[in-house]
Order: sequence, then structure tokens, then C-alpha cells
Amino acid sequence: MSTKPKFNFEKEGTLTIGHVDENEVDRVAESFKGRSLFITGGTGFLGKVLVEKLLRSCGGLKRIYLLIRPKKGKDSQERIKDIFQNVLFDQVKQMRGEQHILNQVVAIAGDVMLPGLGISEKDLETLRNEVSIVYHCAATVRFDEPLRNAVFMNTRGTKYMLELAGTLKHLDFFAYCSTAYCHLHVKTLYEKPYDPPANPHQVIQACEWLTDEEVSLIERKILGDIPNTYAYTKSLAEALVVEKFSELPAVILRPSIVIPIWKEPIPGWTDNINGPTGLLIGAGKGVIRTMYCNSSGYGDFLPVDVAVNGILVASWRNITAGTDHTNRVAHMTSSNDIKVSWAEIIELGRWVIENKVPLNGVAWYPGGSMKSNYYIHYICMILFQWLPALFVDALLLLFRYPPVLCRVQNRITKGFEVFEYYANNVWSFDNSEAVKLRKLMNNKERKTYVIEKIDLDLIDYFTNCVLCARRLILKESDESIPAAKRHMKIMWFVDKLFKCMWLFGILYMLYRCFFAS
Repeated sequence: MSTKPKFNFEKEGTLTIGHVDENEVDRVAESFKGRSLFITGGTGFLGKVLVEKLLRSCGGLKRIYLLIRPKKGKDSQERIKDIFQNVLFDQVKQMRGEQHILNQVVAIAGDVMLPGLGISEKDLETLRNEVSIVYHCAATVRFDEPLRNAVFMNTRGTKYMLELAGTLKHLDFFAYCSTAYCHLHVKTLYEKPYDPPANPHQVIQACEWLTDEEVSLIERKILGDIPNTYAYTKSLAEALVVEKFSELPAVILRPSIVIPIWKEPIPGWTDNINGPTGLLIGAGKGVIRTMYCNSSGYGDFLPVDVAVNGILVASWRNITAGTDHTNRVAHMTSSNDIKVSWAEIIELGRWVIENKVPLNGVAWYPGGSMKSNYYIHYICMILFQWLPALFVDALLLLFRYPPVLCRVQNRITKGFEVFEYYANNVWSFDNSEAVKLRKLMNNKERKTYVIEKIDLDLIDYFTNCVLCARRLILKESDESIPAAKRHMKIMWFVDKLFKCMWLFGILYMLYRCFFAS
């Protein structure tokens, strides 16, 4: 079993909050008092956490309108009820009452893919008369999304939102939720607009003229050096928002890689296996044995609750000071405060899964390593991932069970195609706006809307992430943890035995080749 990992940033210490005066005013919550908000992407990962935080910490707001498309035979209001059944909303339901929340959050039937967002004239009139704050968070976050669909969702959808915002009678703030990783040619990204890779209007027009097949044929040429459609279409969308800076109180918010909740309401909560969570599960199950990665490099990760806190604090600042007196672009990033290398992340994840929260049904003892040479990585992937997967699936077919591991390896391979670009490059992000905001916040606000490394313990954080992944995604109960620990010890013994047998076999073959007569 591995030893407990330590991190360089821990030497610097973490911040603490001083005494909170009960008479201090939460100016962030006050800025939302009596207001109606319109949010797109409210059913997504970041969107759910944003809605929950608004309801819990800014209870004085009047109403939240969520753009939701009907799905699977359920209308938009029914889908809101389904969303509130998520464990994420348990705390706020206890605080405010479920019926109060259902009255406060109203569904607007529509779709960012449709002209005019597909919103009825009656609902449009309601939004025009009531809404003063808009958060546009809707996007496809699939990196391998076909270009035409990504343009319609991420770029044209933003154009439609800006057109709607221009008709709102009381608009005080429009926030476009972009990403810190949308200008990948810039290795040090500052809080300012950047030129788009193409004219967004012309790209939208071309995608409307051409079919899916025609766009796919020229997709690689259109993207150029940009590795995926997500970064390309988000950078185009930013350009559309910048065009409206003189007409609308609009800002661009750039969170980095958003990961599970750090502090509240549920440490470690997530609703997907994208990004680091998927890698953690794959490695913990023993099906990921090698990664092509610059081990000393780092990614910029931000817990989703910190990203949401940053959005709300930036909203307060822009609403009260006015967008003419603030920077119109703000980063929500962490690497200027905390740099954790890929090697440290792997070491930490492995230690937590080996020693604290193992997963059920581990295929092999977690192990493997990062490779700086792609060809060595590729050989190891064939030997230690694909060949075992083929062998196990062949056995499953022999016993008339459906194959599993080859399908899993296909997903891992596709995920690595995206991951490897980011894992072998390093970007720096200026976060001057966040530093300014921290200085403006009182202790009550700093405690309610945490946007700095206060009492940070990465081992506790990763432990909570694995626990939530077990409970919410893998549907593994806590009662199974003792059995999983016993299974992990058995797999450790099997792993060591297999390696000894392998080494013995190689030494025996060498002996036979060179010393046997």
C-alpha cells in the first residue's frame, strides 16, 4: 500500500476567516433581492449548483425562470420537479420548503437550438417585463460534438440569447458563462477579449446552409490548430458577446475545468463522470493502467461551488458598480493559488482508493503509470488494457454473458484523445479580478461565497469525491466499503503474485537462453 501523499502548496498554508460580525450585511444576497432571473443550462452540472446556491443563500430573490425543453414525454415544469428530487437540493428544501421553491422556480419551455429560443410569445412577454439578470450557461460540453451541432448550440444559441436580452426592459446584468480553455493558442490568458478564430456570423450562416455531412467533411480544416469543437464554438460565442458590450450590461465569465463540489451543500457531489471523476473511477476500477501525460504539468481545476460563488460575487460587483466601471471579462481559476501536478493528482487518487474508499468490483489492483513517450504509452495500453479486456470479454462470450470491457476501453480511448492534448500542455490564467473581489468582501460574504483556499484539505476533498461517485454514480452503498477493502487487499496480493510470476518467467527464459547447456 502506498504512503500518504504530501503537496507543495500545503507548505504555504491555507487561509482562515476572521470573526464574522452578526451585523454584517450580505451585500451579494442584497443585490438579488426582489429580482427575477433568467437562466439557461439550469439542468446541467454547473446550472444545478447555481440554482441551488441562489435559492439557499439569496432567498430574497423574486423568481428564477429556467429555460427547459420538454424531454421524454415530460413537460418543462415536470422536469423541474424531477431536478429538485436530486439529493443536491435536500438542504435547501429543508430550509425553504419544497413548495416554496417550486413556486419560486418557473419553467420556460424552449430550446437554445430553436429560433427565438423556441419560447412562446406569452413567456417572452413575462421575461421582458420581469427579468433583470440573465445567466447564459447552456452549452454542449462534449469535446467530440459534431461541429454543426456545436455551432448551433454554443454559438448560435448565444446569439439568440443576446437578441432576447436586448428586449428585456429592466436588464441590469447579462453573464455569459464561457471557459478559460477557449483560446488555447494563448499560453497566458488575461482577463480581456481575444479575437475569434473566424467571423461567428459567417460560421453560423455556413452551418445553416450546409448539411451535417458536408460540415463534417471540412470540420478538421475549419478547426485548424484548435483541438476540438467545444473550444472553437465557445471562442466564437465570446466574440458575439463582445460585440454587444456597448449595448448591453454584459460580461464574460471564464471558469476553468469544473469539478465536484468542495464545501456545500454536499462535499464531493457530482452528476457526471466527465473529466477527473471519470479518470478516478477508471483508475480505481483497475481498467486504466497507462496515461500519456506530462507528469510535472498541471491542469486548472475549480470546484463547481467555488465557480458558482465566483459568478454570484462577480454579479454583485457588476450590478452595484455598473459594467462601465468594472472589467467585462473575469476568470474563475485556481492555478495561481494552488498548483497540483498530474503526478500528485494520480498519487492522491490512488492513495484514497487504496486506503480509504475502494470501489466495488475492481478488475485489477489500481496501478500503472504516466508515460512521457506516446509510443511506450501505446504499447502499454495494448498490453495492459486492451489484451486483458479482449481476454475477459472472450470468457464472458464463452459463458454467454454480454461483453463489457472492450466497450469500456473504447470509451477510455476516446476520452484519452481529448485528455492528452490538455495533459501535455500547460496554460496560465490571470485572476486579478478574483483577487480584487476578495478584498472587497466582508467576512460574512467570504464565508458564504468562498472564492479562496480556506481550510483546504485535498485528501478530504478527494475522499468526498470518491464517496459521492460511489453513492450517486456507481450506486454502491457505504455498507459495501468493508467488503471492497477486503477485495482490494486480495487484489493487491494477486497483483504482487502475478508480477513475481512474470519476473520469474522472464529470468527463467534468460537462464535457458544463456546458461542452459
